[in-house]
Amino acid sequence: MKKVQTEKAPAAIGPYVQANVYKGIIYTSGQIAMNPETGEVIGTDIAVQTKQTLTNLYHVLAEAGGDFSTVIKTTCFISDMANFAVFNQVYEEMFGKNFPARSCVEVSRLPKDVLIEVEAIAVAK
Repeated sequence: MKKVQTEKAPAAIGPYVQANVYKGIIYTSGQIAMNPETGEVIGTDIAVQTKQTLTNLYHVLAEAGGDFSTVIKTTCFISDMANFAVFNQVYEEMFGKNFPARSCVEVSRLPKDVLIEVEAIAVAK
């Protein structure tokens, strides 16, 4: 198993790695809207936070040998379903037309009180 670490995405804020690659499958930890350089949360609205979250996810995937086109499934945690439409709009812009399978659930609270967290399972190229 290969552990993945990139400085282009925020460092883990707990006892976990950004991703693991096992038998050609990438399993990412959840990414949130943190600046990889400062560790500070970026933005206060769902559009800005979704874009940063997915940018961080992209960098983890790239370091592991994948990208958005190789994602099989995402799991999305959103703090308020009232933000679902805006989240979907940014998600579609970032993924293009290569949509993976997806689950999206509302949760009561996320790390650092962000509005969105996304994890992925992908295939390494």
